[in-house]
Amino acid sequence: MIQIGIERLAASPPLWLEGKRLALLCNQASTTRGFEHSRAVIERLFPGRLVCLFSPQHGFFSEKQDNMIESGHLRDVAGLPIYSLYGDSRRPNPAVFTEFDVLLVDLIDVGTRVYTFVWTLIYCLEAAAEAGCKVVVLDRPNPIGGELIEGNVLRKEWKSFVGLHPIPMRHGLTLGELALLCNKEMGINADLEVVRMQGWKRRMYFSETGFPWVFPSPNMPSPLTALVYPGQVIWEGTNVSEGRGTTLPFEIFGAPYWDLGRLSRELGSKNLPGCVMRPLVFEPCFNKWTSLACNGYQIHVTDPEAFRPYRTSLTFLSLMLQHFKADFAYKQPPYEYEYERLPLDMIFGDDHIRTTLENGVEVFELEKQWAGGLAEYDERRRAVFLYD
Repeated sequence: MIQIGIERLAASPPLWLEGKRLALLCNQASTTRGFEHSRAVIERLFPGRLVCLFSPQHGFFSEKQDNMIESGHLRDVAGLPIYSLYGDSRRPNPAVFTEFDVLLVDLIDVGTRVYTFVWTLIYCLEAAAEAGCKVVVLDRPNPIGGELIEGNVLRKEWKSFVGLHPIPMRHGLTLGELALLCNKEMGINADLEVVRMQGWKRRMYFSETGFPWVFPSPNMPSPLTALVYPGQVIWEGTNVSEGRGTTLPFEIFGAPYWDLGRLSRELGSKNLPGCVMRPLVFEPCFNKWTSLACNGYQIHVTDPEAFRPYRTSLTFLSLMLQHFKADFAYKQPPYEYEYERLPLDMIFGDDHIRTTLENGVEVFELEKQWAGGLAEYDERRRAVFLYD
């Protein structure tokens, strides 16, 4: 049976934590197999040692729906301060890091570069390095596995809060491994330790772990959402609905101007393995196209090993640019506190992908272009592997 980091910490609390002042970066999804929250576990293990909590994007309770919807500082039921790291600033207040000795981190990552929890952790590593604090990541499974990687590697000049370091869209690391990679390669050099899981294998998808899913953000309701997210997140940078405002965000997508007959005919010639694209009509209750009928698809993943989420969504984007130019549009800034650059280019971590697709180049040609960078990243990531 798999034990995650918080469970292993509880089973064998390290002696060096005794007497230390502790902080915890978490949200409502930070629970054990038995749904006990990590805050309660830490308080039970080290009574009176927990001095504050930190919360990432979407708020401590994962209640904030969209990008750039900030959450304020809170106090929990016991009166501990909860410092928001997605409020008036994305970086922690350095003064707060003088209040504790060790920052424990227990967050669910979903295996995609643009999911901001990892970058919140990186900002905390930088603050901890300056303050002389130790950071301990309580590791959890990558829900979309730790073997497959996909996409272009972010270019450094395109770094932002949806990508601070050159990694591909589907990065194939756990949160602990990614912290180790960035701590070393970004020259942060914080005092970092990872409490490893027991029993998790890189080949495992979340459904194979036997672990219960607790949604880490409001539009990540299931592990299936996480599986399509590395591709479907691109629609945030366009006027195509990514399914926000429905019960199946990212799994369904579309727009009122889509011609499903034309799209379905075009899809027959594309190499999109491991999935079935089922046509449908949906009406978002909020966000894009509120209360309007959107023609679209639901992605049914039939073979996770063969499925390529980034390729699949880029293929649809190329079809938008070929057949729906009059109605298709890019979202304009701001996006994640960037006020000049196109949101889609920020999501890609490169403006070359958009311009290349605009010029009619096929997605498989793009994949050839970024293959070298992906292979180089694959070598880099192996240096921080904690699991077979």
